[in-house]
Amino acid sequence: MDESVSRETSPVETATDESVRSFSFFERIQLFLISWAGYLLIRLIGPTLRFSIQLEPGALSDGRHADRAIWCFWHRCVIPASYNFRNLGIAVMTSRSFDGEYIARIIEKLGFGAVRGSSSRGAVGALIGMRRELELGHPVAFTIDGPRGPRYVAKPGPVLLAKKTGVPIGCFYIAPEKTWVLNSWDRMLIPKPFSRAHIYMSSPIAVRSDATDETLNALHQEMQEKLERCRERAEAGIGAGISL
Repeated sequence: MDESVSRETSPVETATDESVRSFSFFERIQLFLISWAGYLLIRLIGPTLRFSIQLEPGALSDGRHADRAIWCFWHRCVIPASYNFRNLGIAVMTSRSFDGEYIARIIEKLGFGAVRGSSSRGAVGALIGMRRELELGHPVAFTIDGPRGPRYVAKPGPVLLAKKTGVPIGCFYIAPEKTWVLNSWDRMLIPKPFSRAHIYMSSPIAVRSDATDETLNALHQEMQEKLERCRERAEAGIGAGISL
């Protein structure tokens, strides 16, 4: 987990760099301060967390590594996820908003790639960027109810990407034992130091290249259900004191 994975320079990184919106001088100062504060917070708290893992049959990861897959998780557990899956070369879709920009800068310091775009702005270009990352052999991830919610409502992007690429979808959730909960749309979780954190990972979802719209809708619903199950069972697992 501590070994960095070098990320190849790709056309995606050039394209997404050009698509980053312009920020004022004051906003750039804020971005610098927030991104470093967020990074240091994760690097200070992360090593104190004690992770445990539950896997459904056929899960695409052991919770410590990230194979080439399309990963989906709820936005509120991004802090423990960023630490657990750091330095694995995962490309994450981030919004072009101010909030999305500081998140991109934080995760880039942790060894992730950032593909700018969202369900509301730059969606097509971002999906193309995610597809190119998969073609380079990198896993990709969606904070799937972001960037602005509604909380726990999954967007359809991963299903469309899986149809185009043939790469399976995996869902997970990380439930910390003790947290600070922010008063934000996603109720962001900040794990308290020395807490346990339980990871639950789903069985995969495969999407055929000839899937019809009806099938895609059904698979989108299946992804929603798996995401909900991951959250419920991760939270139940931390309550039951499950350990490795």
